[in-house]
Amino acid sequence: MQFIAYILIYPILWIISIMPFRILYAISDGVYLLLYYVIGYRKNIVRDNIKLVFPEKSDQEIKSITKKFYHHMCDMFLEMIKTLTVSKKELSKRFVLKNLETLKELEATEKSIVVMYGHYASYEWSIILQSYATNKALGIYKRIANKYFDRLVRRIRSKYNSVLVDSKRALCRIEELHDNGETRLIAFISDQSPKLKPNNYWGEFMGVTIPCFIGAELTAKKYNYPITYLKIDKVKRGYYESEFIILSKDPKTVKDFEITEQFNRILESQIRQAPEYYLWTHKRWKHRHEAPALKK
Repeated sequence: MQFIAYILIYPILWIISIMPFRILYAISDGVYLLLYYVIGYRKNIVRDNIKLVFPEKSDQEIKSITKKFYHHMCDMFLEMIKTLTVSKKELSKRFVLKNLETLKELEATEKSIVVMYGHYASYEWSIILQSYATNKALGIYKRIANKYFDRLVRRIRSKYNSVLVDSKRALCRIEELHDNGETRLIAFISDQSPKLKPNNYWGEFMGVTIPCFIGAELTAKKYNYPITYLKIDKVKRGYYESEFIILSKDPKTVKDFEITEQFNRILESQIRQAPEYYLWTHKRWKHRHEAPALKK
């Protein structure tokens, strides 16, 4: 059944991917109408999340953010499909790195570089940054149940010679690379909601106390790899700008969890400035009611 689903859906995805951007976004508008008004995909989760972190906003403001978010989410989904066939030249025009010199400065340390980023703007198109880097990128992802679509996602995200590793094997792979003296850009989407454990680090994100994902910080500290935040902003429809913000070149000297808190503050600032570009369907605050008295 997995293969049947794949061979039925893949040709549709490929046809969509070769369409001009103006048609792609017309399709996105149609998907938005279907998703928001007819299916109502995760609409309650989206509204509840926005209300939770923006208690000061009116119902009308919440509705406006919600609708803008669904427009953006549909665009991002279609943009991911477009990645199948889009040229490197075209993608480089649409996803710009503003400070290549910072990346080169970090690569000059001759160490792997830990890159933190969130579910904001176009994290999918950040794959184009591999074409600027000397270090091969190592992206950590969660395997998809359908092995054929999993293979497709791996193909898309590895388009510019980056490598994906399943999250369950990521730490072992990073240790192997370190032991072999191989350097990488190790990319962590760091606003994940970790599994509840007695030793979770609980911090504040958008005014709510929740368990925080600390894998990126722990990796940087263990090997003393420089660690940076990839800040991505949406300039206009189909166009993004990014920049590397150095969090620490010597993370072993930084107080525990300070880097994670830096990440939270920067991502928060982006969300507050343009909340419609955050992935509100993501259950980032699902464990907030289970927090021990701010255990850190």
